[in-house]
Amino acid sequence: MAFTSNSIKGHVTSWDVGRRRLGAFSDLAEHNGKPVPEGDGGNRSSASASANGIANDLRLAVSERVISSNRITASRIRDFSANVLPGQPGVYTQRKALASTPGATQDPRLLLSHNAYGLPKKLVSNLKSLGINLIYPWQANCLLRDRRVLSGTKNLAILILPYVALVQEKVRWLRKAVDGIERNVELAVPGAFPGHDHGRTVRVVPFYGNSKIRSTLSDADLAVCTIEKANSLINTAIEDGTVHDLGIVVLDELHMVDDEHRGYLLELLATKLLTLEQQIQLVGMSATLSNTEELAKWLGAKFYISSYKAVPIQEFLVYENKIYPTTASESEPEVLISSSATESPRSLREGTKAVRVIEPSKHPELKKHSKNTIVSLALETVTTGYGVLVFCSSRAGCQTTAELISRAMPMDITPEILEQRKEILNSLKCLMLPVDTVLEPIILCGVAFHHAGLTTEEREIVADAFDRGVLKVIVATCSLAAGINLPARRVILQEARMGRDFVGPVMLRQMRGRACRKGKDEIGETYVCCQKGDVKEVEHLLEMNIPPVHSCLTSEKRGIKRALLEVIAVRLANHKDAIDDYVKKTLLYHMTEWQSLNQMVDATLIELVDDALIEKTPDDCYTPTALGSAAVAAGLNPEDSLFLYDEMRQALQHFAMDCDLHVFYLFTPINITLADIDWHVFLDEINELDDSGQRVMTFCRINPALINRMAKSLGSALPTTTPEEILTARIYHRFYTALQLRAICNEEPIHKIASRFRTTRGFVQSLSTTCHSFAAGIIKFCERLGWGMLAAVLEHMADRLRAGARADLLDLARIPFVKSRTARALWENGYRSLRSVAEAEVGAIAQVLLLAQPKRAKTGGDAEEGYLLKVRERADLVVKAAGRLWEREVVTDIEADI
Repeated sequence: MAFTSNSIKGHVTSWDVGRRRLGAFSDLAEHNGKPVPEGDGGNRSSASASANGIANDLRLAVSERVISSNRITASRIRDFSANVLPGQPGVYTQRKALASTPGATQDPRLLLSHNAYGLPKKLVSNLKSLGINLIYPWQANCLLRDRRVLSGTKNLAILILPYVALVQEKVRWLRKAVDGIERNVELAVPGAFPGHDHGRTVRVVPFYGNSKIRSTLSDADLAVCTIEKANSLINTAIEDGTVHDLGIVVLDELHMVDDEHRGYLLELLATKLLTLEQQIQLVGMSATLSNTEELAKWLGAKFYISSYKAVPIQEFLVYENKIYPTTASESEPEVLISSSATESPRSLREGTKAVRVIEPSKHPELKKHSKNTIVSLALETVTTGYGVLVFCSSRAGCQTTAELISRAMPMDITPEILEQRKEILNSLKCLMLPVDTVLEPIILCGVAFHHAGLTTEEREIVADAFDRGVLKVIVATCSLAAGINLPARRVILQEARMGRDFVGPVMLRQMRGRACRKGKDEIGETYVCCQKGDVKEVEHLLEMNIPPVHSCLTSEKRGIKRALLEVIAVRLANHKDAIDDYVKKTLLYHMTEWQSLNQMVDATLIELVDDALIEKTPDDCYTPTALGSAAVAAGLNPEDSLFLYDEMRQALQHFAMDCDLHVFYLFTPINITLADIDWHVFLDEINELDDSGQRVMTFCRINPALINRMAKSLGSALPTTTPEEILTARIYHRFYTALQLRAICNEEPIHKIASRFRTTRGFVQSLSTTCHSFAAGIIKFCERLGWGMLAAVLEHMADRLRAGARADLLDLARIPFVKSRTARALWENGYRSLRSVAEAEVGAIAQVLLLAQPKRAKTGGDAEEGYLLKVRERADLVVKAAGRLWEREVVTDIEADI
């Protein structure tokens, strides 16, 4: 496989510098997609020498870049058991025989190919290739106890998940599951989606944030959505009359109905579907529900509960280097626990005895019990070949803990694992960002951290490497527990607090639930480390039952106001009697006395009329105003829509057309709470604004004197006691965020923006995604209000926000893997269209990618060659992706001409 020698005039790149070193690869032949040496003379000796060189490379890399003379040794963990003799395995490795799950010979219903399920043979084959050959007995009982679960007469399905990361993960899996499967075209409702191509390929489409600005259910056969997107899609389908093509809606993580910020959306979308009284099947799923029967009554559903665990989990509490079993562990018959006695803290349950003890460490860094515990428990698992998840309460804690564990990691790894870890670093280096200075060295040791301070791509690379077993330890914040499916053999909680407060029982169960995965481990373990003074509270938390979920459509949570506005705006209920019928289908109705609920509804309707969101007609019907319809179309709360309406009206009167800052201010979410304002940075930024920027400040009611006072004062937050103070704080937060958005769209690298605003690169990236999603709503808001010209201006800028670039790069930024920095490098080197990139040589594009890379120290040797190969692979992906986009455009143009 030879590299092309195309060069870029006027530039000397690291590709040119490394080309001579890579010349050896020209002598490699292509074999099954992988380069292999021609001939076989001397292969064995060279392979042996290579292995020795790689092993030495690990020691050199780790000793120079990570630990030097700061190596630490994990403390030994002893059993409190007179029954365990020297040389015998301890508690960690000694297991009793576990009862195995019945197989297909004992119960043929466990086979997915069983006639009772009616699954296509291709689907069964695809699932088998994904490692799913059988289902569990409880799953078979659930599916077959009521045949309606598997019945269906419509093609369209919606799966609702709470987080974007889960949507992305599930879409990847589902696309593999339905690959090559034809849909039943005859089941489609004729004319349901005008212009919809009822092809035979099952399409799995994600809907979240900035995935698409204008998206409808006609784009998918299986729509995988976040809660917000699902509610918006269902509203649109009800309005345009296409909801009758919807066959099933699956509400995963149904306990989220209790979520303070988003739960009411899940409730109101389910209530709207119940009100339609159409044949739409609702399926709710959760592992953390206690009042299941009450929720089933609300949904008019049958419910099924199972306590089956595919993999048993042992649970322990760690206090002052001693390990105690929890109640859950003691009830498990397969857990081996010694009965030898040691003293237990007074606040632990009476009779509880420690089963193991972690010896004190000789290292000063491990004098603190919690640190000694985490390092010892992590290393014990790693040395037996399994993975560990450690949960910390802060991002800073994640990084320091990960670095500490890396210093104790074993050095005797295989050459293959070392090469794979170097591949991780090469993948990180290809992201157009400098590799995090803390993350880079510890990856070679098999350790990484995972938190919101990293970009999405960085987190995905780390998570994938851990899932493949290349990385052995991940230290994460609690977001990993809720946002991604990444189990480990052992889960360690540094403490039961997140910040100052204890975590709730649901979050605790989610973190502990990351332990084990069927097919990879035979058992799972969780350890909760307890700080001095917290023993009683932690023990109570561990034994606490999951609290019942409650409705969030209460007046104090403001959910009822949006629920009534939406049902009136989509014309699902307009008369008081119809509204009452709608309210009686809410979860709130099943938890509230009707008289007080009816009074709440009447008072809320009056508020909506007073806010000019709805109107009451002489015949006692309610109709939405233009503002009310705009609020629902944009997915806004009634209170937020009033604020935005005032902001947009001011923009119509005073709009700075010579400055993009005003648009970015309008695109900033109303309740932006991603980070606090750094007033010193804010002051520096406004001092750098030109005349047009200063004019935008005036239009947006920003007072430079206030910023100056806040920068000089010790306080870091504006007061938010009165409604006026809340309004002022919201405006200043939005303007501060708009300054960052402008930097993103002016093609400043994410890491430089993060440094300039003293935040993290992950925050900057999430800011761009969040604001792009909000921008789509703002455009709909303007269109519904008849502000077409303003909507057109905003839509153009929304494309810039999506691309993170200026207008001339919008076409190139559509190519996957091409960020603004790469797009600018392509543009400056003559590749200014999809076609030019699609027709380019891979080697030439690789050279441009190298130009776009941030400056870094060259490592030389095999490491540099591996990095250049990774760049080449990325260039190949870019060229192929551009080709697909270009081909799609050509086909569209031909069809338009015909």
